[in-house]
Amino acid sequence: MSSLSLALRDSSTMLRRNLLHARRYPSLTLNLLLTPVMLLLLFAYIFGDTMSAGIGGGDADRSEYLAYLVPGILMLTIGGTTIGSAVSVAMDMNEGIIARFRTLAIHRGSVLIGHVLGSVLQCVASAVLVGAVAVAIGFRTTDASVQEWILAVGLLTLVSLALTWIAVGMGMVSPNAEAAGNNAMPLMILPLLSSAFVPVDAMPGWFQPIAEYQPFTPAIETLRGLLLGTGIGHNGWLAVIWCVGLAVLGYLWSTSLFHRDPK
Repeated sequence: MSSLSLALRDSSTMLRRNLLHARRYPSLTLNLLLTPVMLLLLFAYIFGDTMSAGIGGGDADRSEYLAYLVPGILMLTIGGTTIGSAVSVAMDMNEGIIARFRTLAIHRGSVLIGHVLGSVLQCVASAVLVGAVAVAIGFRTTDASVQEWILAVGLLTLVSLALTWIAVGMGMVSPNAEAAGNNAMPLMILPLLSSAFVPVDAMPGWFQPIAEYQPFTPAIETLRGLLLGTGIGHNGWLAVIWCVGLAVLGYLWSTSLFHRDPK
């Protein structure tokens, strides 16, 4: 059997293992999924009227603010779901499963690839579920073409891949699952500090650079442009550059930790 066939076989086995693990222990995924759904409902029904006053010069209604809100919530969903990846990897490390896999005659990269692919699938599925809730409460994307929808799904997948590799590294350096959840918490906090809920221009001057020069804001603005037909500008390239850079960084970090000899 060729090395490529071996890698594909072992990676698919590890992917199946991680998906079965997620199915048998759904509480973590449900808890992480509940936060973006609650924020969506909270800002749509409780804060929607007030928050919409800051959109479009104050003449936007609740439905327009919902359209503005949903892309940010989708990115928040992905950030939250990848926390589960960090916890899952930390559990495997703490329970000695990773050490056991290192001794087996399997493709070594398949262990991490299985975690990453499983997390990406969970992220996309979570985004679809949150999107379905958004549609149920009135979100519409009538201006988005089929091509723009494909690009939007591709962007969500690319963001999921980048954040998952970072989360895997965080899980490997954490001593336990609780620490992994805490270490990966910035993946859920950063979307809150972006343009997810209000435009960057509406924020205090001292805070605008924090919101603007981070990976989530260009990704959210790109997704918003694809779904709502608004201008994307340079945000599309910035989002891709951020995602590729984080994915490469996370990959190199995670693989170096995985191949490091255990003490």
